[in-house]
Amino acid sequence: MIAEIVSVGTELLLGQVCNTNARFLAQHLAELGIDSYYQQVVGDNRGRLADALRLALARSDLVITTGGLGPTEDDLTKETVAEVLGLELVPDPATANRIRGLLCAQGSRILESAVAKQSLVPEGAEVFPNPVGTAPGLGVAAGGRVVVLLPGPPAELKAVVREHVLPWLEEMLATGGTSSALAAARARKFLCSRVVKVCGLGEPAVEEALGDLVRSVNPTVAPLVTTGETHVRVTAAAGSKEEAGRLAGEMAELVASCLEPHVFGYDDETLPSACGKLLRAAGLTLALAESVTGGLVGHLLTEVPGASDYFERGVVVYSNRSKTELCGVPDGLLRAHGAVSEPVAVAMAQGIRERSQTDLGLSLTGIAGPTGGTSTKPVGLVYVALAGPGGVRCERYVFAGGRSVVKLRAAQRALTLLWERLRLGVDTPATGVDRDGVSGGPAGAEGRHRG
Repeated sequence: MIAEIVSVGTELLLGQVCNTNARFLAQHLAELGIDSYYQQVVGDNRGRLADALRLALARSDLVITTGGLGPTEDDLTKETVAEVLGLELVPDPATANRIRGLLCAQGSRILESAVAKQSLVPEGAEVFPNPVGTAPGLGVAAGGRVVVLLPGPPAELKAVVREHVLPWLEEMLATGGTSSALAAARARKFLCSRVVKVCGLGEPAVEEALGDLVRSVNPTVAPLVTTGETHVRVTAAAGSKEEAGRLAGEMAELVASCLEPHVFGYDDETLPSACGKLLRAAGLTLALAESVTGGLVGHLLTEVPGASDYFERGVVVYSNRSKTELCGVPDGLLRAHGAVSEPVAVAMAQGIRERSQTDLGLSLTGIAGPTGGTSTKPVGLVYVALAGPGGVRCERYVFAGGRSVVKLRAAQRALTLLWERLRLGVDTPATGVDRDGVSGGPAGAEGRHRG
């Protein structure tokens, strides 16, 4: 069975919006055992969209469109699909009532002409209610083909796909539905992918550690580089979901055993969430002092639900004055070494830890660029320091790339430093080390305040 994704929106062609929807859909189609051979991107033009749809329907069994389901004049997908399939658009009262209720709950003005447009559906279509927005998803089976229409905003698309479209397609694949192509697909292969996530180890070192595993055929093993991390994607194919999952799981375990102790998580787990698990398990609290990253590390940590269990506070200390006032960095230290230096990074980490009364203090200071660098302190220079009961560790980096890349790489490296230290357990209360790094009394005597 062949699927095709047709992404609609002039903003996609102009590069104003990244097409993350196609990636999301392709991954889920593969998991269903559906081959995705083609993708198209077309602007908000009815004639060109019609041509794209006719081409897709001529060579693919399942066509999925994204975007163009809104209430404005340039939202033409539904009308064009109905035209190409020779179907009438008919009002759907249930959809109209749901849209009115959503707008009312949001305190938005209800424009009946917009409600009427968005509640029109091709005759015989399956309506997939949108739990996030106003535009519903739609499923149409006609002429031995299946067309699925999805809203463009990623949060809406993902919600509709997960709650409605995937179960709908699964049922059609199981029963054959009205499509001979879907009926034939019952003998399809299922794919399952697992991702092993590594920090502190680059792609060449990962590939070397994996050895002959990277040449495996089923499951396949492929290292992938992201900013500050290396991922290894394991993909298995089999005649059932269960068998594909078993094959992928076994290979993922083998991959992880080759990459220990650098594996921080699997699949959707993030480095901030991995740090959070370790902080919570050890009963440790954390405070941040960020200069170069401007609060990015704090943002990443607080993207994890329940971060308040261990994250006490974060301060953005961009100026020298703020470093002194909020972290207690001595003026003399700043004058002698400059804000971007190891002594200042260490003082920031120790100062924010002491003033916040947390177990750990993490700091970053650097030069994000593109200006401000010198021969001795180039653009991209970043110091990251971590202070805790086990002492202070400071690392120096020089990151390549533009301003945003330097900031992201610095944030990722700070989280890596935190994760590595937490994994070693040098700051757990059982070490009996006080806040000055000197051996002290029982862990309970440290006087931690959790706020």
